[in-house]
Amino acid sequence: MCHAGAYAGTMRPKRLLAYCLAKPGAWEDEPWDGDVVAKVGPAGRGKIFAFIGDGRSVGVKAGANRDEADEWLVRYPDDASASAYIGRSGWNTLRIGGAIPDDEIEEAIDASYDAVVAKLPKRDRPA
Repeated sequence: MCHAGAYAGTMRPKRLLAYCLAKPGAWEDEPWDGDVVAKVGPAGRGKIFAFIGDGRSVGVKAGANRDEADEWLVRYPDDASASAYIGRSGWNTLRIGGAIPDDEIEEAIDASYDAVVAKLPKRDRPA
């Protein structure tokens, strides 16, 4: 799903966070000092769907496994990388303001959100 007017280089930290928090049931957390994340699900049981940090990149669940997530690394070798520690589970870090168009960043956030929500117990999923 493309978003009219979105192109590489226009995403800003506040817009990135706002996009994440506009998702049903999403909320902001800072589980580690200085690391902002977007979670979905109830407090105490919520799961991260986007690592936002300082807003210069976003960590997303980019595939069910490393092989699926590697598609991003092939397409955007200078702006996508396997996330530290959790990359083996299909998480990538996508650089904001580089070659990746904003609409693709948004689509990656959407897919990450959907993947995380699908793994939540039904009682914890947003209505």
